Amino acid sequence: MILVTGATGTVGRHVVDRLAGVHAVRVLARHPERLTRTGPQVQAAAVDYTDAAGLTAAMTGVRAALLITADPLRPEHDAHLVTAARAAGVRHLVKLSALAVADPEANDLITCWQRDAEDRIRTSGIAWTFLRPRSFMSNTLGWARSVRQEGVVRAPHGSAPNATVDPRDIADAAVQALTEPGHEGQAHALTGPEPLTPAQQTDILSDVQGRRLRFEELSREENRGQLLARYPQAIADALLESADRQRGGAKAGTDDTLPRLLGRPARTYRGWATDHSAAFRTGTTTEGS
Repeated sequence: MILVTGATGTVGRHVVDRLAGVHAVRVLARHPERLTRTGPQVQAAAVDYTDAAGLTAAMTGVRAALLITADPLRPEHDAHLVTAARAAGVRHLVKLSALAVADPEANDLITCWQRDAEDRIRTSGIAWTFLRPRSFMSNTLGWARSVRQEGVVRAPHGSAPNATVDPRDIADAAVQALTEPGHEGQAHALTGPEPLTPAQQTDILSDVQGRRLRFEELSREENRGQLLARYPQAIADALLESADRQRGGAKAGTDDTLPRLLGRPARTYRGWATDHSAAFRTGTTTEGS
């Protein structure tokens, strides 16, 4: 049995899709009704991450677990998951972390939270694998509404490169780590094949959409205002620090781990944009992921 947390999210849902029908899967979902994949080999366990007994019960009989948590203001969620895994006898934990943890200059709230989670798993006595992706290509879905309605992309640091990665590639790497031997004790850096700036991504979206899109660079204060409209201040500040690091070139490096793991090139942003073109198309009312 393989357990997946975050099964309704950007990466987790792809992992469940790939595992279902081949492996018995149990998903921890606080909102099981949002699952996109169900069936006789997909068990849903509606357990809150603060419910220690419920988490241990959900992990009983599980061989390997993918841990995806999303709230840096609730680090106890990671602690409870690791404690439950140890109590239930889980043999392998695969943690979705972030590539920034390997950067000594990155000390924002989100990166420190991921470092702490890795340290907790590393000292748990359970075999571990860390997946450390760069920013997701799917983050640019945040531009979809303005692209549809105005033909405009608004983002900070338009000339700052980022080797963004397709979430589907992250999911493929996660499935390998969960189902194949040899990943224990490994931290996999996962990047896309090339660094692209927001302005360059806008040009690619223009080509895919077949219409000229305009890029407008947000000032730091404009970006901060947009972030504060969506997130608590502590998280908004961490995202601003992360954006500043990107401006300094900290996210431009590529890594060959994904091609080596998957036996094929990492997916490109152009490919991702083509596959998700409907989300940016005029007249579309929903945003894909």
